[in-house]
Amino acid sequence: MAMGAAFDLTPLWQMAGLGALLAGVPLLWLRLRTAGADPSAKLRALTLLTLFLTFDLVLFGAFTRLSDSGLGCPDWPGCYGSASPLGARDEIHAAQTAMPSGPVTHGKAWVEMVHRYLASGVGVLILVLCVMTWRQVLAGKRADASLSPWLASFTLVWVCMQGAFGALTVTMKLFPAIVTLHLLGGMGLLMLLAWGLQSYRPKPLALGSGLRWAALGLLVLSLVQVALGGWVSTNYAVLACSDFPQCQAGQWMPELDFGHGFTLWRELGVGADGGWLPFAALTAIHWTHRLGALIVFSALLLFAWQLFRSAEPEARVWARRLLLVAAWQFISGVSNVVLDWPLLAALAHTGGAAALLVLLTTLLARLQQARP
Repeated sequence: MAMGAAFDLTPLWQMAGLGALLAGVPLLWLRLRTAGADPSAKLRALTLLTLFLTFDLVLFGAFTRLSDSGLGCPDWPGCYGSASPLGARDEIHAAQTAMPSGPVTHGKAWVEMVHRYLASGVGVLILVLCVMTWRQVLAGKRADASLSPWLASFTLVWVCMQGAFGALTVTMKLFPAIVTLHLLGGMGLLMLLAWGLQSYRPKPLALGSGLRWAALGLLVLSLVQVALGGWVSTNYAVLACSDFPQCQAGQWMPELDFGHGFTLWRELGVGADGGWLPFAALTAIHWTHRLGALIVFSALLLFAWQLFRSAEPEARVWARRLLLVAAWQFISGVSNVVLDWPLLAALAHTGGAAALLVLLTTLLARLQQARP
């Protein structure tokens, strides 16, 4: 499909309507659950619900990618100019007949479009959250100075940018750098919502500036590691190291090609020179992710040990939470290799990464609130 035909805005308003309809269900449920509550409590409940649904959206986005459904509908925002695969049955059937195992099938089209529907619904929820926040602030009903309408506005801008990267993911044919940025955008959206959630009911956690800086450093390391994990997945380098703990055939460090592997602006499967991406490049990508995992895991263990040493009882609770997520990530990451990349293990690994970032963001927000 030509690039000019990749963007067909004909079904845009239909897609927006479907997003509003999907968002209306949780909004109606929330309205019934929070009837009579104060505005701040309603905002907190909406943020928590949006955070939960965004987490689900990130996992479904991973499922879309891992099931090779990212090009199930090769145009945007609809599917062959229709808001539903039902309206594109003939086009999908023709593409599937021409290439039965190809990127376009009826099943993959539905997976891709359901992902877009869910993303539209989350976008509407964040728009409502932004409007409600501004209304509360302008009405002078802000319960705490930490409630920032600018954070809500930035979150709305962020989700719009995330939608743009979702469009580019399709129109640029799974360009690895774009797909990785789309993953990071989803993680960033989770972090913004997690930080905003702490604004409605501040609970400062005083552990000292040293632990606050350590939490920030661990968060930065974790973000880098998530980016590396996304680069592994989008380049299909998960099985480039087929052994554990060694990489290949008992080797700790086989042939590695960092030059091709970490040329960021290139098409899928293409090396820095325009030829096929060498297997040594895939190995370098995977090997770097493993090295990053070792660094992050060591830093997390050290941070958890510092939390256990703290006199604050709640610090030990946070240490146990972080160790639990670390164990989850270790088990799911190893399972991807030794079990030949099963879908469930891959989804579990993505979910663990998202949970780690949400935990660290929440902890950092509470530590920040305790600053004098």
